Amino acid sequence: MLNLDAALRVYSRHQYFAWTQGLLQNLIRHELLICALYGSDPASLHADAFAAPEVDSAAISEIIHRDTLVVPHIVKTWEERQFRPVVLELGPGSTLADSTLGRELARIGSTGIIAHGTYEVFGKVASLFIFACRPGTIAPKHRLFAELVVPFLHQALVRTRVQRAPGGAAAARKELRLLTVREQEILRWIRVGKSNIEIGIILGVSPLTVKNHVQKILRKLNVQNRTQAVSRALALRILTL
Repeated sequence: MLNLDAALRVYSRHQYFAWTQGLLQNLIRHELLICALYGSDPASLHADAFAAPEVDSAAISEIIHRDTLVVPHIVKTWEERQFRPVVLELGPGSTLADSTLGRELARIGSTGIIAHGTYEVFGKVASLFIFACRPGTIAPKHRLFAELVVPFLHQALVRTRVQRAPGGAAAARKELRLLTVREQEILRWIRVGKSNIEIGIILGVSPLTVKNHVQKILRKLNVQNRTQAVSRALALRILTL
């Protein structure tokens, strides 16, 4: 529910990045998320990739556009399985492993993918989402998670193409007021990995005071842990990338 709620607040590419590489990782752990959005022309395809900074997302997007066989192959497999999420391994001899994209996925440590998409009323494919995962991170439950979250991934991605958030500057100011100045300061230190003790030393307060602030932050953002708090703050534009 936290992920679905976060998805509804995504209106820009940096918010999409913050969600998929933050809170969503607790649901489907992945090294790379590939998003393929189809236009009115069946041949048109807008592909984007979201990953940690050490992965060249722009290069992945370029590979997808250049290698015109990989995505159609995954889409065909998905259609043959009656539009249910598919899991494909990148083992030797597989069609995906022998492709440029497959080799790049193997280079970043992925050994399999979960793929699921959306389609329009007459069965025309609207989008495809590919989660590239590390060994041992794909379980049967992740097919269900993909079914639940992909419609929200699709709608959020469409909104990022519009590049317009409701409420404009007034909404942004309201979101910033959600946390106090001190809570925002503590959250920025949490984001870079500081412990309560370290934050207390930096700010000149006790670890217990920091702990109390952290609990208030979690409650105000309606999250369960520090990682989710950072992800939610990025989505709400309390923190920026």
